[in-house]
Amino acid sequence: MKRITCPWATVAQTLELLRTGGAAGHEHVVLWLAAASRPEIVAEVYDPEQVTARDRFRIPPSGMLALSGRLRADRLRVAAQIHTHPGPAFHSEADNEWAIVRHVGALSLVLPRFAATTDPDSFLDDAMTYELSAAGAWLHVPNRGTDARLEITP
Repeated sequence: MKRITCPWATVAQTLELLRTGGAAGHEHVVLWLAAASRPEIVAEVYDPEQVTARDRFRIPPSGMLALSGRLRADRLRVAAQIHTHPGPAFHSEADNEWAIVRHVGALSLVLPRFAATTDPDSFLDDAMTYELSAAGAWLHVPNRGTDARLEITP
């Protein structure tokens, strides 16, 4: 079981970035990055180049190249991807197809209503968290309790 910790201020920054897409009526994705030596602790939010629409997002090849360079240059890794939906939060077929993280145990979080009604204190209640299984399926995992994959710290 992989559990990551994310500072409250980083969650606030994440929500601010996600809402920029929502203001345009589009989904938006950000990535939580961690040092390769401490992959369980979110160190920063990365807002990649992306192509978005009301019901989808994707990172074009130029965005993936920039991300790869950033990760390599600073010895970082993607701890989780977080994106919005216009309505309810769930992992759609498009989310499965365009997921940035694809290793077993990868985390993908989805927030409803373009994150417009989420704040750092309600983040764990609003986000739907999914983990990539060894079989390649995105499985819903809890945000609370002993099986939670995410902890928000002060």
